[in-house]
Amino acid sequence: MLAERDRLTSVILWGPPGSGKTTLASLLASASTKSFESLSAVTAGVKDVREVLERARQRLGERGQGTVLFLDEVHRFNKAQQDLLLPSVEQGLITLIGATTENPYFEVNAPLLSRSTLWRLDPLSEADLESLARRGLALEGAVIDDDALALLVRFCDGDARAMLTTLEVAIVLAGRSGDETRVSVEAVVNARDGRVLHQGSDEHYDQVSALIKSVRGSDADAGLYWLVRLLEAGESARFLARRLVILASEDVGMADPMSLVVAEAAARAIELVGLPEARLTLAQAVVHLALAPKSNRVTVALGAATDAVRHGPRTTVPPHLRDAHYAGAKDLGHGQEYRYPHDTPEGWVDQRYLPDELGEVQFYVASAHGREPQASSWRDRATSRLASGANEESDDRR
Repeated sequence: MLAERDRLTSVILWGPPGSGKTTLASLLASASTKSFESLSAVTAGVKDVREVLERARQRLGERGQGTVLFLDEVHRFNKAQQDLLLPSVEQGLITLIGATTENPYFEVNAPLLSRSTLWRLDPLSEADLESLARRGLALEGAVIDDDALALLVRFCDGDARAMLTTLEVAIVLAGRSGDETRVSVEAVVNARDGRVLHQGSDEHYDQVSALIKSVRGSDADAGLYWLVRLLEAGESARFLARRLVILASEDVGMADPMSLVVAEAAARAIELVGLPEARLTLAQAVVHLALAPKSNRVTVALGAATDAVRHGPRTTVPPHLRDAHYAGAKDLGHGQEYRYPHDTPEGWVDQRYLPDELGEVQFYVASAHGREPQASSWRDRATSRLASGANEESDDRR
């Protein structure tokens, strides 16, 4: 809407490779009456920037026309180079559209970032990639087998440019057979230069299942084997990292709370370094999770709580737990008889937090594995001390 009304302000487009940053910049520029200039921070220097700014100044003075400067890989410019753009952005001489794959809060100067709108782009979904592939096939007059399309989309990890490049090569390798060019699984595998092992979708999901079950079963060797099988088949490192993050909570849980931190750190490291170096990070996460003590008690507790919410009785918040921070709340009885745990030496008070309608119910029960027994032991000790104190008071009264 901003572009259509010719009110576009400076923008930083942040997203992974192939998410459409350059295409979006071109569309924004085409919807504007401003002239479009394009530079890549990889190859451009201060001289190139100054030449663009001078042309923008002449254009504005002679024709009253503004300029949109698209700067690809803006994070590659150092602080001095980025500072060169700042006065022109502030004065409105140029409208900057910067594209970056790196976190702009770390890589783009704060004054420049504060004068721009940050748009974050996500990797394309498999449905988006499939639609784009079919459009490319139609333009080339080619068709593709369903298995080959699924393979192509799955292993391009949301990267439209990589998908189109692979598809273009696959179409050439497929050649014509009779009146049509049909892209097969073999053509897609060859187009990726052996980075995809020949496996059907069933085998793919079977291998993912084998990885998860090996780690759940505490077999680090098997976990590493299936990890490598998947990576060698071209599996997305992001996909594998997401599965390990889920496993850290689902199968390790409170038995080793640090496992979630390790898995999440591995997922972040993939964004920082990418493959092939990220293989090390994934391998470390697999070994850590495999060797960690296991507990599914958080998973079981979540299921029980979900069942109680969806199928249990209709409940209301107990009056002593209701918000009492607004005028009139106390007149309604909100917050009355609530006891603040930090006011006690034990840091715990014996009061009910679940709705009365649920009766006596317990969702989470700690296992005897790893650190899980210690997680709630302080509460058990506090409960014992409170009970002991109550018994002593009773004895004194007697």
